[in-house]
Amino acid sequence: MNDANPLKSAVTDTLQRPLRDLRISVTDRCNLRCTYCMPREVFGKGFIFLQRVELLSFEEITRLARLAIDLGVRKIRLSGGEPLLRHGVERLIEQLAGLPTTDGQPLEIAMTTNGTLLAKKAQSLKDAGLTRLTVSLDALSAATFRRMSDSTASVAQVLEGIAAAQAVGLAPLKVNTVVKRSVNEGEILPLVRHFRHNGVILRFIEFMDVGTTNGWRLDDVVTAREILNRIDREYPLRPVDPNYAGEVAKRWSFIDGGGEIGVIASVTQAFCHDCSRMRLSTDGKLYTCLFATAGSDLRGPLRGGESDAALRQRIAEVWARRTDRYSQLRHAATVQPVKRIEMSYIGG
Repeated sequence: MNDANPLKSAVTDTLQRPLRDLRISVTDRCNLRCTYCMPREVFGKGFIFLQRVELLSFEEITRLARLAIDLGVRKIRLSGGEPLLRHGVERLIEQLAGLPTTDGQPLEIAMTTNGTLLAKKAQSLKDAGLTRLTVSLDALSAATFRRMSDSTASVAQVLEGIAAAQAVGLAPLKVNTVVKRSVNEGEILPLVRHFRHNGVILRFIEFMDVGTTNGWRLDDVVTAREILNRIDREYPLRPVDPNYAGEVAKRWSFIDGGGEIGVIASVTQAFCHDCSRMRLSTDGKLYTCLFATAGSDLRGPLRGGESDAALRQRIAEVWARRTDRYSQLRHAATVQPVKRIEMSYIGG
């Protein structure tokens, strides 16, 4: 049911941050076991994933997305788990891409993927209406990639997927690299050399304390400043203005014209002050922070027959109560162990 009179302006939270981005986890499953996200000792053979009936259907996701758009959302990112494991995800993209906005602004449909299944999917994703793509790749070295992904997947598979995405016009394409000390910091410059001059925007991410299973320690964090210094010594950089308010990556361009990189410094340079992201989990819970400890159920009211107006108001109230600024308070918050939601459940 589509009730009349949707809200015409973005809602804001208690810190006056508007709702602009909705990240949707379409599956809690993944074909990799990256140590910083889904370590095998936790997500092994005995781990019980969500059953199909527990997952939001594409129609349910689209309905909730439409209501979030009424409240100000202009960018939707599909994630997981690995979103390309969700059968028929192109159909969801097509449904989302067809949603109108209240102000006529275009709706951006993005996806974050590990890239291992991308080569065969790139064209269908583009045809469905995907506008932006981010691929996770933590190493070019086969040994380091295997160590971090704890899988039989190969770097070649990911690079083939990236090439296929570029070939069909999914550009500018971004590649995300999580940097962990004494694990893959030696991959920084090889990755830079590989992606310079080819249109890919490489982004380095400080190792974050997401969830409770990745064994995070502050000593394992290679800081944004260290990353930038290492790159700048070989390829001098200059800062670039952000593309939009709330952009999480600090942008830098190569002075010689070799392209652009970004650094996401959630640990050392918190960006909570202008965070505009809300997350919808695979089974329909709404989270207002990547480091959340609890969510608000939408699946129950949705399947219980609640009207669009009531669901829209429910979403607005969740955002209006939002006080999250975990990264700014990290050192105080990590004194006491907290059971946080895993990133594979609510999306990165």
